[in-house]
Amino acid sequence: METITKETVQDEIQNFSEYQEVVKALQPYIESAKTGDGKVIRTAFYDHAHIVGSMNGDHLNHTADQFAEAVGSLGTSENVKHHIAWIDISGPAAAAKVEFIDWLGFRFTDFFVLYKKDGQWKISGKVYNSHSKN
Repeated sequence: METITKETVQDEIQNFSEYQEVVKALQPYIESAKTGDGKVIRTAFYDHAHIVGSMNGDHLNHTADQFAEAVGSLGTSENVKHHIAWIDISGPAAAAKVEFIDWLGFRFTDFFVLYKKDGQWKISGKVYNSHSKN
């Protein structure tokens, strides 16, 4: 039987805390799915971030600024729902999968890569699928 040490408990508390911090880092993105606010969604990304995916069979390749502009131009999706399917963290690196339904009428699966720099998690890159016609 494994002994639970003070260090084990502290590690578990830290892991839980980091998970919550990654969830927090994803919130501007998630909220912008509903509001269509490109300025808010932009805050979730590092300047170098790259976004690649497809909609209606078209391959899209954006910088963080281009993506934020696109989100801002598309309007609100008040009925959008999301589910964080998983988050995996290793030190300052993390990955997350978030599912959206009814974002502008689409179902999206987003895969994020995040990095923690200077105590703050941000999205470093994203790939996605819009499901429809892909």
